[in-house]
Amino acid sequence: MQTIVLATQKGGSGKSTLAISLALAAIRAGHNVRLIETDSQGTLSNWKRRRPYAAPVVEPVYAAREVEQRLQSLDREGVTVAIVDTAGGVSAATNSAIRYADFCLIPTRPSIADIEATAPTLSVVRAWHKPFAYVLNQTPIRGTRLASAEHALSDEAALDIGDILAKPFIVMRNDHQDALSAGLAVCEYAPCGKSAEEIRALWQWIEVRLGNMATAGDEPLIEELVETPAILPAMAALPVIANDSARILRAPARA
Repeated sequence: MQTIVLATQKGGSGKSTLAISLALAAIRAGHNVRLIETDSQGTLSNWKRRRPYAAPVVEPVYAAREVEQRLQSLDREGVTVAIVDTAGGVSAATNSAIRYADFCLIPTRPSIADIEATAPTLSVVRAWHKPFAYVLNQTPIRGTRLASAEHALSDEAALDIGDILAKPFIVMRNDHQDALSAGLAVCEYAPCGKSAEEIRALWQWIEVRLGNMATAGDEPLIEELVETPAILPAMAALPVIANDSARILRAPARA
């Protein structure tokens, strides 16, 4: 089983909506998927109550000490992909989820403030030596904001932007929220729309990073958004520092 964790310090980055969308894309790619909710706000659980279909199952796991146990159980049950939605901020449950992740996604909106707010999450991810990528979410189709964000994500890391920035970016469109309200994923709500196309391409990118595919396949990734926030590779190359985010790694997980 492969575990994908969506985590970021800042709320409102679209983690839950993205987790739902990727779960359905993974199901349609042939995976047995489970959604894990570690955020007591309950966005995934509320979505599941509105949902007219049984799959995917949403499992609330709010205690840090239960994360590893539940992931091991899902592996034994034949689940092939677990997608973990975490709460904003740095918590014991988020730390535990990152610890047992195979791949971490850090969603961020394309503003300097949002990108800089990912630093505590990045510190935890790098302290556990986990592969990761940023996902630019809720972006405009084009504009100077993306260029500014690119300039911001390179001032802080000396890594190849292609290695740490997932493609394509996810554009802000109403069908994401409309799908959420209907208990659907965007690929069900508007399967022929641009948003669904972006999510399918993003899942394809993730599968390549996970080693599930030898190549990216026949479908080209969407390149509608051509500017990449330059602060991202810079942040990714920063050394792990002994800040509050890193200290949590030294303490045993608490409920």
